[in-house]
Amino acid sequence: MTDDIDKRKLLSALAHGSIFFSALVFSVGVPIVILFITEDEVTKENAREALNFHFNVWLYGIIFGILTLIVIGAILLGILGIVVIIMPIIAIVQVLNNPDKAYRYPFIFRLL
Repeated sequence: MTDDIDKRKLLSALAHGSIFFSALVFSVGVPIVILFITEDEVTKENAREALNFHFNVWLYGIIFGILTLIVIGAILLGILGIVVIIMPIIAIVQVLNNPDKAYRYPFIFRLL
């Protein structure tokens, strides 16, 4: 049983932590692979949530990048950079402390 919990913790933390490799295009592949290889529903939910977070970061990055043409975009990109660092750390801590519940990012659009 503890092996299942440890596996759930590891895969869930890996799914959420994949955003830290976002400069590399394959980072979104980590939660996709986890989604397809695991049979654990909580881990799948964490992988879906991590994918949704990736999509939101890309969407906001594009919007804020366009807005840099009018000075406010630079400020918003700075805020997005902070959010991209802080929110996955919170998610990782939450899934490690409570492995039986999937972490849900606040204020994001859920495509999956």
